[in-house]
Amino acid sequence: MSSRPKTLRRGALLIAPLLWTQAAHAHGIAGNRYFVGTMTFDDPAVADELILPNFSYLDHPAQGSNVAESRINGAFARLLTPTLAFTVDSSWLQNWPTGRTSGFDKTNIGLKYEAYRDNRHEALVSVSLVWGIGHSGAVAVGADAPDTIQPGIFFGKGFGDLPDSVSWLRPFAVTGAVVDEIPLGTGARALAPNPVTGRFDAILSPAVETLHWGFSIQYSTLYLTRRFDGGAPKDEPLNQLVPLVEFQFDSPHGQATAATANPGFAYVAVTWQVAAEAIIPLSRAGGTGPGFRAQLLLFLDDLVPSLFGKPLLSGRPERSQIAW
Repeated sequence: MSSRPKTLRRGALLIAPLLWTQAAHAHGIAGNRYFVGTMTFDDPAVADELILPNFSYLDHPAQGSNVAESRINGAFARLLTPTLAFTVDSSWLQNWPTGRTSGFDKTNIGLKYEAYRDNRHEALVSVSLVWGIGHSGAVAVGADAPDTIQPGIFFGKGFGDLPDSVSWLRPFAVTGAVVDEIPLGTGARALAPNPVTGRFDAILSPAVETLHWGFSIQYSTLYLTRRFDGGAPKDEPLNQLVPLVEFQFDSPHGQATAATANPGFAYVAVTWQVAAEAIIPLSRAGGTGPGFRAQLLLFLDDLVPSLFGKPLLSGRPERSQIAW
């Protein structure tokens, strides 16, 4: 926006009544739409945020047996410019009942860029490039994997701009993600349950390119209140409940796809979001029984504005994410 000052000056008198005049914060907002911070794939927001914890529990098949896995994931993102963020994430996980092993999963670091925004039509698109740091995970949990490169794309589209004739669809939105995890090595060490010894054995496993993809259907209760009038928002669409269902798919090349449906809800406040979902396997590779997950997402720019109020590498003020 600031790269086109002449255009902005010429249109200032026309758009001024539509602009939200308070400080704009880095939530996943486009116009009247808040895109929930999803738990099975990344959302399209580029923001200062901390996810801690993202907890999940699920039984899944592993080398001919069943393994119960608990996972606690943490992720951190810091804005470098108003549209570019540095990201890092990792997990601590535990496997049982055959033996009991625990340790950290592979650590990922990367960059995420907001590539497209249309506030009036509630559309948001981001892209990312992530490096999975080879051998940064524990052998004990089968996370001793080689380096990976992970290009990804993330999108969100709300339907609050629909005409009155289909106004019942306005609360709905769709988000999605596609990430291609490309290994830079030929093999890794994985775990296999050993029913004879009652422990997990480390085995050599080929590194396989895996496509991680998914989408969510969300329902924003903002559109059922007087806060939504069909025009430009007067404030951020926070303090609302958002029922949703996420669909997650992990497709290793030449192998069966692990698929799950994840119905649940999220509640978003000014400085945090809390969410919980059931995990329902849609394929054998996706799990052998239902599980659950829960997440706490902190908006660091609102929570600690003295540290996270401005991008690290830019003197430009944060642009409004809801102004039309």
